[in-house]
Amino acid sequence: MASIPHLSFVSTVNNFSPYSTTPPSSLHPFSQFQSAKYKKPKHHHIPRVTCSGNQNNPTPNPSEGEPPHIVGHRRSVLFGLGGFCGASTLNNNNPFAFAAPLSPDITTCDSPNLPAGAEPTNCCPPPSASTNIIDFEFPPSNQPLRVRPAAHSVNDDYVAKFERALNLMKNLPSDDPLHGSWIFFPFHRWYLYFYERILGSLINDPTFAIPFWNWDSPQGMQIPSIYANPTSPLYDTLRSANHQPPTVIDLDFNIDNPGAGGNISTNLTIMYRQVVSNGRTPTSFLGDAYHAGDELSLGAGAGSLENVPHGTVHLWTGDSNQPNFEDMGTFYSAARDPIFYSHHSNLDRIWSIWKKTLGGRDFTDSDWLESGFLFYDENKNLVRVKVKDCLDERKLGYAYQDVDIPWSNSRPTPQRSRVQKVGTVAHVAETSRNVKFPLMLDSVVTTMVKRPKRSRSKKEEILVVEGIEFEKNTPVKFDMIINGEDYKLIKPDNSEFAGSFVSVPHSHKHKNKNIVTSLKLGLTDVLQDLGAENDDSVMVTLVPRFGKGRIKIRNIKIEFIAD
Repeated sequence: MASIPHLSFVSTVNNFSPYSTTPPSSLHPFSQFQSAKYKKPKHHHIPRVTCSGNQNNPTPNPSEGEPPHIVGHRRSVLFGLGGFCGASTLNNNNPFAFAAPLSPDITTCDSPNLPAGAEPTNCCPPPSASTNIIDFEFPPSNQPLRVRPAAHSVNDDYVAKFERALNLMKNLPSDDPLHGSWIFFPFHRWYLYFYERILGSLINDPTFAIPFWNWDSPQGMQIPSIYANPTSPLYDTLRSANHQPPTVIDLDFNIDNPGAGGNISTNLTIMYRQVVSNGRTPTSFLGDAYHAGDELSLGAGAGSLENVPHGTVHLWTGDSNQPNFEDMGTFYSAARDPIFYSHHSNLDRIWSIWKKTLGGRDFTDSDWLESGFLFYDENKNLVRVKVKDCLDERKLGYAYQDVDIPWSNSRPTPQRSRVQKVGTVAHVAETSRNVKFPLMLDSVVTTMVKRPKRSRSKKEEILVVEGIEFEKNTPVKFDMIINGEDYKLIKPDNSEFAGSFVSVPHSHKHKNKNIVTSLKLGLTDVLQDLGAENDDSVMVTLVPRFGKGRIKIRNIKIEFIAD
């Protein structure tokens, strides 16, 4: 089977520093991508074509997949399909000036930075790549919508068409600007949009639509059969042997127990928590804003869906026998597996559900809306696109197959009844006096966290874990339990289980080997379910699942966000 091509591109950054091509954990539709508000730069940097990044790049957020050459902070840069990219606020006449005073040099390219055990690769743009930028135009509104189907429901004709398109893409010549898209990490729908159009162009079918892996519904909670045929180009040998169909996916996956199967009911509850309970504000669902000049140590964090199940599906799918959990389990190689695109297509679909069915709202900050990116289209043109133009997928000419949303009513239930209030709060308050932050999470830790005394009406109460620090190439996960006397009794489908922090390992060139980020979890539903709305404090238990002794926590607090 032909190997998955590698991707090349250029990155530029917002206003103060040249990040190389790191995707925003947040511009993936579920991770907010924030373009920069202008702040005076400390230095005048000149971005250049780069596979690996400048040594001065800040530490990237850990929550999204990155090819070998992806580095930099993902709330600052998004890369384009087979070509150039940059988060930008275009405010002068220089087409490459992504937020002045940057003036990228696209004539040089660094070698990729790969983890130990990875095969060498070349990710630089081919000499034939066009640098003549054209502005994006919406497809004609009278064209039929491309309907993305659930992968488990497609027929043989669709599979044959998909396999043909994929084979043609893999066999593109090495100097073709469209070559290499398989290692490209699509953070959000612009990437999938151009990827889909290129596949359709290769088979001369403008109606072709990529499938979505419907892992949020019982019928789709396993690797779809179209990806499980060893003779198909949709197959990838580097997947977990324990998780082949019909094994049920585990959206709460722990790599320390790779053989454990998932549970449908638990998966549905996790979806409710991540999309509904933890998705009541743009920040909690899409992620923290990150502006150029912001101090990374303040800990910009990913949104709820980007954290879980995005991260857990990556780790569950990857091969635990490989040195870096290739392919899906580590960001440098994730996009080598064709199922990667169906995984992100489902994330894109849930972004739409969050807005259109659940009433979620995108950011209205012009800094975010005007952020721009560059992609190669199906005609090998370098196209400039903006965030504001991708907020309605129908305007881009595609929609999703209408399927049930079974998790919309799967609210967690308390492990103990409301009348059985926690009886050891006083005891915990006494013993937690010895818990001092910052701390190294090498064992289970319980502490009391005071709730702000301000008015709580019409506010979303958020538990914030600040300064989560760990080595970037280390997979880590810890769970957060609220008012649970015995954490061993609390399961992911219980109300006391507030959520998890998950990081998929990745590497980049940066003198600092550590990631510093944060986690935000909704408390409004949790406290209501537990009958603790009027309590002055909550009991918080941190349970390390993997990466014990490698995770540092700076602080835990509670804050309110306007709904």
